[in-house]
Amino acid sequence: MKIARIEAIPYAIPYTHPLRFASGEVHTADHVLIRVHTEDGIIGIADAPPRPYTYGETQTSIRTIVQDVFGPQVIGLDIFDREKIRQVMDRTIHNQVAKGALDIAIWDAIGQAVKTPVHKLLGGFTDSMRVSHMLGFRPAEELLEEALGFGEQYGITTFKLKVGRRPLALDIEACRVLREGLGENVEIYLDANRGWTANEAMEVLRQTEGLGLTMLEEPCDAKETLSRKRLVERSPIPIVADESVPTAGDVSRELLSGGANAICIKTARSGFTEATEILGLCTGLGVDVTMGNQIDTQIGSLATVTFGAAHQATTRKAGELSNFLDMTDDLLADPLVIKDGRISVRSVPGVGAGIDETKLAHYRQD
Repeated sequence: MKIARIEAIPYAIPYTHPLRFASGEVHTADHVLIRVHTEDGIIGIADAPPRPYTYGETQTSIRTIVQDVFGPQVIGLDIFDREKIRQVMDRTIHNQVAKGALDIAIWDAIGQAVKTPVHKLLGGFTDSMRVSHMLGFRPAEELLEEALGFGEQYGITTFKLKVGRRPLALDIEACRVLREGLGENVEIYLDANRGWTANEAMEVLRQTEGLGLTMLEEPCDAKETLSRKRLVERSPIPIVADESVPTAGDVSRELLSGGANAICIKTARSGFTEATEILGLCTGLGVDVTMGNQIDTQIGSLATVTFGAAHQATTRKAGELSNFLDMTDDLLADPLVIKDGRISVRSVPGVGAGIDETKLAHYRQD
């Protein structure tokens, strides 16, 4: 079942409000829809979310690398020859989001070819995941109002608070207001997106001790090697590596150097193949993992829940699956539903990301 054609379609959908965090802010989802066509008429689908301020990839770079570099080399290969396809992509360094999307689209095509849901092919542990919702930079009372609303409407009981602001008191206050307003049974964890130094992160942990925070993600730049190692050694909660670990090799570096003791897996930058390697590395070492979100659309969130629900280790913590709620629209023909704080996988061959062609025609940018 050979690959006949690959599409990389740029599109743009506005957010309902600007999403702000330490490494930048976004107003519009300027993404790339990847479609892998086989000679048998199967179409594998995935979404590529550029994050230039984090990984250096843009909408233009993703489209170019997929169509002009990867495409000519993988067209004609069998979709089941995943290692050959991966070898092609590995010849080009970086470009992790482009590689991840192409990998997911190929897995989607494989699932359709063998008439099996991809979450079953990957492991089939369960059919849904608990949802964690991201709270961005806003005044503390507005954050609490948002969290209470999401809890009431969707049953969400886990929230990631974006931090990394200065003065530190802004985020410390947000932690306290959320804990007091949400109660003890709601999980709150932090993500600084490299916004602080390691010493600043330690001060925040000192001042928020007793609030029951469960994790601190990417508190500072991983290049701050010695101070970050000291932070990991002294922190009462896990320090999660995210932007610093897009590949399995990066995960090994951070864990072995003491730069982190938990890992965030994002299918948007690893696809399903490398995410499987990262998960195996972490479970073998007894390291906790989370399923992260790259401000994904519903297509991207469906990919995350497909991988996350497939494995026992990735279901222990709520997955970041709900940021599509901050979008004004989406391309998915059959929208995702959050019910009782959970999102279910699609029990259809492949990943199940059917596209609304009318919406794609409206939002595409080429």
